[in-house]
Amino acid sequence: MQQFEIAFSGEILPGAQLEQVKAAIARLFQADDALLARLFSGQRVVIKQSVDATAAGKYQAAFQRAGAVLDVRDLNAELIEEITPGLPVEETVAESAAAVASSATVAMLNVAPRDEYMAAFSNVQAPDFGIAPLGDDLQPTPAEKPAPNLDLSGISIAPVGSDMGQLPGAAAIVAPDVSHIKLADE
Repeated sequence: MQQFEIAFSGEILPGAQLEQVKAAIARLFQADDALLARLFSGQRVVIKQSVDATAAGKYQAAFQRAGAVLDVRDLNAELIEEITPGLPVEETVAESAAAVASSATVAMLNVAPRDEYMAAFSNVQAPDFGIAPLGDDLQPTPAEKPAPNLDLSGISIAPVGSDMGQLPGAAAIVAPDVSHIKLADE
């Protein structure tokens, strides 16, 4: 039996008005403002998991009537991931960065377990952030901060060799005279 996952990421149909779609979804879910804000945040929100094809179709039709695009994924379908060994010669770093920026939707990472330890992580939903193109700066440059305005007029520098106010060294400890002490034989 096919199982589907139903998710929504705030995408609306072309020509639909956002306020009308929000109102229709609020009626559909009897949602308050906090739930609507979460649904329309742009993040992928899973609404229902492991539903059959008829229920997935009903959800999709209801969202379509409301003017929203619903993401329905087959949970039983195998994910085939194509791996390219490198970038084509004609593609530059700027083009690849533009391609990454244009794909604003975050894909979800599906992990195939390689052993029984990894099987615990097979149903974890995590965004697949991918890898940055070669040469990208991964950390933004920090903004220059102005130097603090400190009043240092009361501080001066002592001349070389002067006493800087260190505590005097402790007096040398004199060892007691033990020459008169003898050990007795018993």
